[in-house]
Amino acid sequence: MRRWSLAGQMLVLQLLVVAVAVTGCVVLALVQAHRLLTEEAGATARAVAVSVAAAPGVAAALDDPEPTLALQPYAERVREQTGVDFVTIMKPDGTRYTHPNPAEIGRRFLGHTGRALAGETFVETYTGTLGPSKRAVTPVWSGGRVRALVSAGITIDRISARLRDQLAWSGLVAALALGLGAAGTWLVTVRLRRQTHGLGPVELGRIHDHHDAVLHAVREGLLLVGGDGTLTLCNDAARQLLDLPPDAEGRHVAELGLSALLEGHEERVHLAGDRVLAVNIAASRLGTVVTVRDHTELQALAGQLDAERGFADSLRSAAHEAANRLHTVITLVELGRTEQAVALGTAELRAAQELTDRVVGAVREPVLAALLLGKSAEAAERGGELVLTPDSDLDDLGLDPRDLVTIVGNLVDNALDAATRVEVRLSADRDGVVIRVADDGPGLTAPEAFAKGWTTKGDGHGLGLALVGQAVRRLGGTIDVAGSAFTVRLPVPERVR
Repeated sequence: MRRWSLAGQMLVLQLLVVAVAVTGCVVLALVQAHRLLTEEAGATARAVAVSVAAAPGVAAALDDPEPTLALQPYAERVREQTGVDFVTIMKPDGTRYTHPNPAEIGRRFLGHTGRALAGETFVETYTGTLGPSKRAVTPVWSGGRVRALVSAGITIDRISARLRDQLAWSGLVAALALGLGAAGTWLVTVRLRRQTHGLGPVELGRIHDHHDAVLHAVREGLLLVGGDGTLTLCNDAARQLLDLPPDAEGRHVAELGLSALLEGHEERVHLAGDRVLAVNIAASRLGTVVTVRDHTELQALAGQLDAERGFADSLRSAAHEAANRLHTVITLVELGRTEQAVALGTAELRAAQELTDRVVGAVREPVLAALLLGKSAEAAERGGELVLTPDSDLDDLGLDPRDLVTIVGNLVDNALDAATRVEVRLSADRDGVVIRVADDGPGLTAPEAFAKGWTTKGDGHGLGLALVGQAVRRLGGTIDVAGSAFTVRLPVPERVR
């Protein structure tokens, strides 16, 4: 049986169940039929005995010298008309006046008569001259006393014969039921074999264990949502990334706060608490399949890389501009205008050095200083201006430079997209670090500006400010917006205080 397919085992088990059920029903029906037939025979015998005992001719015949002459034909006629096997009329002492077998007339009745002599009509099963029978015994009253007794009965053989007729019909019905059950079971088995690909329980168990192990071992979160919005499957990675409760499976996505996760494009970025998640949504015949990957570290590294790339681009742009100015200086020298060449070169060097000295002197966090230098060059290329306020003064306080790049970089980018002049102030006191980015643009009025997807720049945007809000919350800080000025306050790590 272990080598049989699941469909084959189900076929055998279902056939056994159908056979046992049908057999049980047939046996129960036969037992019930036997009981009903026996009760019916007793009721018929009782009715015939009482009717005979109450007949006027019976009491009158008892006064004759030979009661048998009148009673025997009458008893046989009643027996044939009612279908009972015997009608026996007897004296109170049990001597028979009538019997289907005339040879038994005059002999003693085989059975109990005490209750009938006391005036009671009763039914019993007893073995007489015709064999076991269901019989009734009743008194014949005349002149206020019991003058005779009447017994009528149906043999057990006749009851069994009727039961055998019932058995034949029950067997036919059982055969039809078994045939229909077998046909239905076979159809179910065919469908089950097709759905299980003919695999047995052991193979199916191994496949399930394998899939379950793989499902919970992968680092990528996996969700399966039914058509009615019910979460039907959730692996361990998804529970951790989305902070889902242990009983998440079977609950609606709206109840779990996952409605926003299922909205939008098939591939997109989703913010969940302090995590940046890459979400992929695909439809299947089982519902909606959602895969979730943690891109928090990647997003932070990407922001830092963007800052480094921006700084490199600014250096390349500065090198290009320096080459142009160097050519100009060389040309002036060749033309004999050395004083103008010296003045031009000195002014260019002074301007570049002043910007570097101002940024590096005010911001001792190297990654943040590089970011500001790169953004200054980027602002100049875009026709704008990035200004570091004179009162800016920030040491390296041990804050995660990736979070600082995320906060300052996205705030500056947002300001450069909206205005031409951006002012940055970085400072620190005993209460924490203060980062203020302001511009000469119209500012923000929407309270949901730091929600994922909010933007004033069309599709493809709306993540920068959300990342800023996420980084600020991760560092335990706060952010305030007043028109076009963003002020971020971050606590200083305990080890630096």
